[in-house]
Amino acid sequence: MARYCPLFSGSEGNCTYIGNADAGILIDAGVSAKRIETALAARGIDPRRIAAVFVTHEHSDHIAGLKVLSKRYGMRVYATRGTMEALCEGEKVATGTACFALPADGHTTVQEGGCEITAFTTPHDSRQSCGYRIHTADDRTVAVATDIGNMTATVREAIRGCDLIQIESNHDVPMLLGGPYPDFLKQRILASTGHLSNPACAAELVGLAKSGTTRFVLAHLSRHNNRPDLALATAQAALSEGGLLEGADYLLRVASPEDTRGIMVF
Repeated sequence: MARYCPLFSGSEGNCTYIGNADAGILIDAGVSAKRIETALAARGIDPRRIAAVFVTHEHSDHIAGLKVLSKRYGMRVYATRGTMEALCEGEKVATGTACFALPADGHTTVQEGGCEITAFTTPHDSRQSCGYRIHTADDRTVAVATDIGNMTATVREAIRGCDLIQIESNHDVPMLLGGPYPDFLKQRILASTGHLSNPACAAELVGLAKSGTTRFVLAHLSRHNNRPDLALATAQAALSEGGLLEGADYLLRVASPEDTRGIMVF
């Protein structure tokens, strides 16, 4: 059975495990290695069975534990060429780590941890951000698509038809506009290379559900500019208006900053 777990999700750190009972991979390592080790141990996952870390981009909430974790367990590191250059320039990977630049063309596939992984380009204000589509050994497909300023045709096509999609629902627009962030940061978040809002995320779900996706995980919620109940209600309303019934046509959950709900097996 395929196993999926968003260990950490949000502006303070992101890390997702995908695999099966024998092996797997991580998407990002955005909190300390110790916290990742603790989260994996709580789920009975041996980090020595994790073959590689696939990095979406070089922002600290996606790579904070990368250097220590990859060195300690010999995990290989994959990223786009631009992101890999940024990681090396910032000395975010340990000397001797096996690093590989993966084209974000939506077609090139690598095999790690019993999975086939393909990268696709995402619009975010980093060197060369990407998302990942993962085909597990159990013939399930999972997409991780966060840090997206807007839903491009490239992203939409890359994630279409996946069994499970981890998709960004970062902020509630009124909360952001009325919140404490300085204007420049609000504009950065709202920009086409910023983060996906609750309504923008919700607008995509009906089409994705009708293309075959049965599980959605709303991720990368802002602690200051969003609430889980708002993100969930916005998504549920869109899906209901699209004629889809929760529990029958789809399952929906919100990834918490530090997930304590174990592993989703499907």
